Amino acid sequence: MKVAAIQMNSGDVVENNVSLASSLIRDAVSQGCEFVVLPEYFCLMGVSDQTRLALGEAFGNGPVQTAMSVLAKECGVWIAAGTIPILSGVPDKVLNSQLLFDPDGNCVNRYDKVHLFNFDNGEESYREADVLTAGKDIRQFELAQATVRPSICYDLRFPEFYRYNCGYEILTVSAAFTYTTGQAHWEVLLRSRAIENQCYVIASAQTGIHPNGRKTFGHSMIIDPWGNILALQEEDNGVVIADMDIPALQRIRQQLPALQNRVFY
Repeated sequence: MKVAAIQMNSGDVVENNVSLASSLIRDAVSQGCEFVVLPEYFCLMGVSDQTRLALGEAFGNGPVQTAMSVLAKECGVWIAAGTIPILSGVPDKVLNSQLLFDPDGNCVNRYDKVHLFNFDNGEESYREADVLTAGKDIRQFELAQATVRPSICYDLRFPEFYRYNCGYEILTVSAAFTYTTGQAHWEVLLRSRAIENQCYVIASAQTGIHPNGRKTFGHSMIIDPWGNILALQEEDNGVVIADMDIPALQRIRQQLPALQNRVFY
């Protein structure tokens, strides 16, 4: 199965971002990809975190969701729409949600980001809890050939999140990692999650400088269950493509049965 991680430098005009995402998805499909993962906040990286509130959509009804549904059906592709602000029911807060659209355009899975980013080094400060409501559930879904566990950005730092109910074949990470934290930790965390869970990792990232002046790290990549980087794009908008060899994954799990040999659950 051929899959793609989409890398974007999203701005503060939703229509332009959706148009860019659509173009990159069509590029991936033209190269034979069956499953495409978009980065966190693909539809908006605004001048402030509060701009996400105005974009909040009711689950199942909104222009960004409609655009992704139509595109999935038009292209006949699975799209992990890697995140859309969804109304939470809490005043002045939204959920940061990854929605999965099947090749018929149906939304068949939704994961609400559980871990909300909190960082302050005296020069940069981020506190997602000011505008986001945290999700409560770990989700996964079935593709034709594999089980997929979705995750979003800061989730990457919590290995227990990924070990819960493990055994899935593909892990997705939609992210907007800051340049500071990404340069230090992005690759090592992604490769660790692949190795310890013996799974493929599809990591789709924001890249470059955004309207709020913040810089994201990029380096979207696809990693195999042995921790090898199969494909990588460091900067700029683009499509990162690799083949998932599920029989090879199963051989690794047979040769090194680490998931079976766990003592603590």
